Amino acid sequence: MLIPQLMKNCFQLLCNHKVPAAGFKSTVKSGLILQSVSNDVYQNLAVEDWIHDHVSLEGKPILFFWRNSPSLVIGRHQNPWQECNLTLMREGGVKLARRLSGGGAVYHDMGNINLTFFTAKAKYDRMKNLKLIVRALNTVQPQLDVQATKRFDLLLDGQFKISGTAAKIGRTTAYHHCTLLCSTDRTSLSSLLKSPYQGIKSNATTSIPAVVKNLLEKDPTLTCEVLINAIAAEYAAYHQLDNHIHLINPTDESVFPGINSKAKELQTWEWIYGRTPKFSVNTTFNVLCEQAYLEIKVFLDIKNGRIEMCKIEAPDHWLPLAICDKLNSSLTGSKFCPIETTMIMHMLLRMCPGDQELHSKWNVLCEKIKGIM
Repeated sequence: MLIPQLMKNCFQLLCNHKVPAAGFKSTVKSGLILQSVSNDVYQNLAVEDWIHDHVSLEGKPILFFWRNSPSLVIGRHQNPWQECNLTLMREGGVKLARRLSGGGAVYHDMGNINLTFFTAKAKYDRMKNLKLIVRALNTVQPQLDVQATKRFDLLLDGQFKISGTAAKIGRTTAYHHCTLLCSTDRTSLSSLLKSPYQGIKSNATTSIPAVVKNLLEKDPTLTCEVLINAIAAEYAAYHQLDNHIHLINPTDESVFPGINSKAKELQTWEWIYGRTPKFSVNTTFNVLCEQAYLEIKVFLDIKNGRIEMCKIEAPDHWLPLAICDKLNSSLTGSKFCPIETTMIMHMLLRMCPGDQELHSKWNVLCEKIKGIM
């Protein structure tokens, strides 16, 4: 779906003159309410940053609604190995994204509404935005007990978290974005936001666990569509805007010049994993050998998502020291990634053709090491 010409005109009026864009000329002067037609997390995150970078928001606030297919989004300064179950995500085809704002990890699916409030830096006010959402919720269901907390979360019935907050504050503009749990798959949310990886030491920002609940569980009439329309109406009334949600296509370069390259950058390994703050792994695991278990020790330092130091210690009678040393040196400098690690280990295995016992041990070791990634 392409954005209508009137909407293009609206958007051009908000753009900085420094940014090249298709020629919009419009009468809209006070702000906009937008909703993405895409459910791709990278495209929608790209819209956020495109607006932040390219649009003059002085006196022209924007509210942006977006929903994603199953995805897990971590904050800019977080460690994905600490925050989520990457193995389950790979198996289920759940996307991982790193946003440009801070804060904690969140699970997205089509039952979760994302809201982004764009303003000039001087008008940035997270609590005002949260209270606006509360008013909208109480408009459609006056009996709802929803309160904003000092941590800028929204709590239902004083105990269930239904919204979390993050923000990005630039030189002249800012955005506050938050989630709103409507009918999210809570089983997936809880399982994917639970890291199984042991022995990680890091200074990365860590998420604070919370008990969550869907609004739809409280009242089956509170669908995503009902909530979006209610919040849009409250936002329009507060900012004295036309109560109309403009649908946008995040891939339309005529509206958002350069946005597709921004979306591609957000999908790269270098951004998602390579921007992880430096961390270390110190763990052990056991392997069965002749009806007894042997201990394998693993020490790793990870910088920019790559193994900076690797020390895997195995009993010499189980795995020859020379081969273990070769493994350590080969993994150093590689991505902390199960695919790359598997490739390296399979290449090293070719050094010992025909040794079936060694091949068997090597495969066990490979699976164990992949298990910490």
